[in-house]
Amino acid sequence: MKNQLRLSCGRKLHSPKGIGTRPTTAKVREAVMNILGQKIQNSNWLDLFSGSGVMSCEALQRGARSVLAIEKNKQTARICQANIMSIASAISEKNFVEVICQEVISILRKGCQHSQIGKGENGQFDIVYLDPPYESKIYSTVFEKLLEGNWLKQDSLVICEHSSSFHLDAPDQWTQKGKKFYGKTALLLISPP
Repeated sequence: MKNQLRLSCGRKLHSPKGIGTRPTTAKVREAVMNILGQKIQNSNWLDLFSGSGVMSCEALQRGARSVLAIEKNKQTARICQANIMSIASAISEKNFVEVICQEVISILRKGCQHSQIGKGENGQFDIVYLDPPYESKIYSTVFEKLLEGNWLKQDSLVICEHSSSFHLDAPDQWTQKGKKFYGKTALLLISPP
């Protein structure tokens, strides 16, 4: 019923069936983890348009303290939850995970305090992985809502996955930390103003 997806460590995850989701390729996942390096350790990770949750699982494997994944499709969110819980339960460190099945913009509008992680003492997020459907033009709205909802720390890093054929730059006042291309996929790395 479900396709198989593998983490960089080789562990199998479930992948939603059909063409409604596009899991981040192993090459891109490995590149992101290498770019982030030690920054992942004890971080709060926000996964927007999380799909199977593979990026959150990679982050947990590398020492993220907490993960909040947001996915609006109910079936995909169930798979995401199962994948993340499977990885979290296999890790000896204490971590906190939460999967919210709702549309991303509506959650971001509610503000960081809406999530269980956001209510904690270190509630804002260190790293945000943003991977909407490639054909969507939702990036600027997400950037705006991340700021308005107080989701980010001053030194947060937002990683935007997008099609390499789509031109995406850092919004005004934000700092562009890098831009990487991996075949049909591109990554824009930015920090808030």
